[in-house]
Amino acid sequence: MGISPKKEIKKDKVQDKVKKVRGAIKDTYKNPGGVKRVFKSVRQVKKFNPSKSVGVKLFLIFFIAIISFVLLVGILSYSKAKGVIEKNAANANEQTLIQTADKLELIFNQFEESSLQIFFDNDMQDLLNQLSGNNSDYDLFVLNDKIEKKLVNLSNGNESIKGLFIVPPDEKQRPFSTGSISTKLETVRSQEWYEKLKEKNVSSWFPSEVSEDGTSYVKLARTFKSIRGNSKPFVIVLEIKVNVLMQQLKNVDLGEGSRLELNSKEGIVVASNKEGLAATQTTFTFMNGQEEPSNSLTTTDEKGNEILAVYSTLDKTGWQLIGTVPTTELVKDARSILILTIWSAVAVAVIALFIGLWLVRMIARPLSDLKNLMIEGSKGNLKVRSGHVSKDEIGELSGSFNTMMEQITNLVHQTNNTALEVLHTAEELSDASKKTAISAKEIAVATEEIANGASSLATEAERGNELTDHISRQMVVVVEANGDMGKAARHVESSSQNGTKQLSNLLDSTHQTEDMTRSLMHKVDGLKETTLSVNKVLEVLQNITKQTNILSLNATIEAARAGAAGRGFMVVADEIRQLAEQSKNSIEMVGDITDRIMMEMNETVKALSDAYPLFQHQMSVVQETNEIFVSVEGQMGDFIKQLDSVTQSIDGLNNSQSILADAMSNVSAVAEESSATSEEVASLSNEQQSIGEQLVQLSAKLEKVSNELKSTLSYFTM
Repeated sequence: MGISPKKEIKKDKVQDKVKKVRGAIKDTYKNPGGVKRVFKSVRQVKKFNPSKSVGVKLFLIFFIAIISFVLLVGILSYSKAKGVIEKNAANANEQTLIQTADKLELIFNQFEESSLQIFFDNDMQDLLNQLSGNNSDYDLFVLNDKIEKKLVNLSNGNESIKGLFIVPPDEKQRPFSTGSISTKLETVRSQEWYEKLKEKNVSSWFPSEVSEDGTSYVKLARTFKSIRGNSKPFVIVLEIKVNVLMQQLKNVDLGEGSRLELNSKEGIVVASNKEGLAATQTTFTFMNGQEEPSNSLTTTDEKGNEILAVYSTLDKTGWQLIGTVPTTELVKDARSILILTIWSAVAVAVIALFIGLWLVRMIARPLSDLKNLMIEGSKGNLKVRSGHVSKDEIGELSGSFNTMMEQITNLVHQTNNTALEVLHTAEELSDASKKTAISAKEIAVATEEIANGASSLATEAERGNELTDHISRQMVVVVEANGDMGKAARHVESSSQNGTKQLSNLLDSTHQTEDMTRSLMHKVDGLKETTLSVNKVLEVLQNITKQTNILSLNATIEAARAGAAGRGFMVVADEIRQLAEQSKNSIEMVGDITDRIMMEMNETVKALSDAYPLFQHQMSVVQETNEIFVSVEGQMGDFIKQLDSVTQSIDGLNNSQSILADAMSNVSAVAEESSATSEEVASLSNEQQSIGEQLVQLSAKLEKVSNELKSTLSYFTM
């Protein structure tokens, strides 16, 4: 691919500009004065820090902007041309691969037609039909020989067929073959592809394999049924040399360094335009996941180099024809644009260099002069003025500088006069400050004495307030105690009344108890007589028990005499005797209980007899106690009346104490406020004294500053 005419015209224009620049440089060197001025400006620029020089900044901005613009335009043009070239190359290569794939499809169809011609040849059909008959071993040998010779005759016309063989449906018959067959015919029926092929009447292509002699080949296998009656299919297999496919791929030229591969779905290289790749695993891993029948993409090869890849899928076999070409080879013609861009950038850089130096000379020199004048002005020389006159911003800056220096001169004059006035004012202020400080000191001493007296008064008022507060608390205690005493007296009076009532009730209860005790004594005597009657009954029961025991003993003796006939009666007699014993024991126990009851009743009668005089004495004591409670109740009534009178007196005293406490609190508060005010006045007096002293110091400092300002203004030259 060459450069277009428009690009050649642009290149010629740039070269003309470069020649003009070179001529300008030569003219400059012919004029020594111009060269000296240029290099003098350059030396002046070198004195500046680039980050602090306006001229250098303008030069750099101008230079970098022009170079960047030229490079940007050139690189964009190069990128655009590169993209267009890659797109056109991708379209062209894709069409080339599609055409090549069509040629390969045609070749595959030719081989399939060859297999049809071989199988359906009339002589071949006759020979294959004879196999199904009843043949002797010799007849089979003759038929096999004829079939193989026929295969040789049919395949000799195509040098691309490495070999072929036919597998008959009868497993007892061996396959017929011709040529250099690499497939092991003994095990062909047990191979997986053979079993799958028998189930469908279509052709199948198998990827490349390598024979023992190093020849690469692909296999075409398909099934056929005889047209003369045999329903079982024959399998014909053609082993085809890969060279016929490689020759087609080598005839395709996608560009320098291009590479073509025909790959199976499993990634096996079927054929390639490079030697030694057939029957190997492909390195085109970028094809993984590509589902479209044909497409192009930009990717990298196994070495990481950028390539343009195009592919097309064969309809008959499903194999992919892939072509790659290095991107650098595609866009090598576009490098002239990049080279032209670089030369243009160099030429523009030279032009921008001289224009930038001119800008530096026009801007940096006036600014440098102004800088030197400002340095002189900073040293105190206010007579300096700028002589640069122009109508641009630098000229306005020069005029503004002159105006500024005149204003500064006037300002220094005014400041000098003001400094003299400030000096006189500072002296007067110093005298007034000293007098103020002395007066403030005397006021502070007097105020401090007043504050001490107010503080003593506040202390005494605080003590009186504390005593009043203590008396108030004691009065509260007395009032509470008096109230408690009144409550206790009323409680005693109420208790006396309750005691009188309770004693009256107790007296009545004592009379009732006496009557009940007397009645109880009579009942105990009756119970004693009843207990004696029970003892008599127990004696009768004991006699009955003894007689029952004697009767049971007699019955036992009679039963023993009767022998075996009296054994039952003997058992009954034993039971009666045991019951008599138990009754005897129970009667004895009841007798013991009645004896204890008799004894306890005697003790109860004795206790009641002893308690009767006590009840009578208790009645007399209760009556005397009742009379005492009645007397206490009357005395407590008089005591409560006197206690109420005392309570009224204490309440009046408590009110007076409260008024006194409020008065003392007010006195204390007034004393504290007076003390605080006195202390505040004393503090303000001390602060005023301190301010007066500071004012004296400030007056002295102002006088010193005025003298320093006067000496500083003498530094300027006007």
